[in-house]
Amino acid sequence: MLISKKINDAINQQVGNEFGASLQYVAIAAHFDQEALPQLAAHFYLQAAEERDHAMRFVKFLVETDGGVVIPAVKAPKNKFASAEEAVKLSLDWEVEVTEQIHKLVDLAKKEVNYTTDNFLQWFVKEQLEEVSSMDNLLKVIRRAGEDGLLRVEEYLARKSGHSPSPEPDAT
Repeated sequence: MLISKKINDAINQQVGNEFGASLQYVAIAAHFDQEALPQLAAHFYLQAAEERDHAMRFVKFLVETDGGVVIPAVKAPKNKFASAEEAVKLSLDWEVEVTEQIHKLVDLAKKEVNYTTDNFLQWFVKEQLEEVSSMDNLLKVIRRAGEDGLLRVEEYLARKSGHSPSPEPDAT
C-alpha cells in the first residue's frame, strides 16, 4: 500500500465530499431548469458532472495505491432556493470549503512525506483555484444583474461558453 491508513481514510471522506457536491449541483441545476433559466441550469449540470469526476479521480487513486475504497454516506442536498444569488452563494461557499479540505489533505501528505499523494493532490489545488474564481465571478455577475436581470446572466453564460449548451443532463 502506497498510502497510510490515515491518508486512505481522509481520501475516502473526500470522495463523499465530492459526491455530495455533485448532488448539490444537480439540485441547483434542477432549480434553475424549473425557473426556465437554461444557461444557469446547464452550467450547474456541468459542475455536477465535474464534481462526480473529481470523486472518481480519488477512487481511482485509492485503487492505484492499493488503498481501500469505502464511500461514505452523503447528506441530502438543499433543493429550494429563495434566489439565484442564494444558490450561487451556496456554491461559492462550498468551493471554498472544498479548497480547505484539499489543503488539509496536502498538509497530511506533506506531514507523512508522501510524495505520491502530494503530487496527485496538486491537480486539485489548481482546480480549486479555478473553481473558486469561476463561482466568485458568477456570483458577482448575479449580484450586479439582480433577480430581475437573470436573463442578462443567461446571456453572460452563453457568451462565456461560446455556445448555447443543452440544459439537459447527459442520460448516459
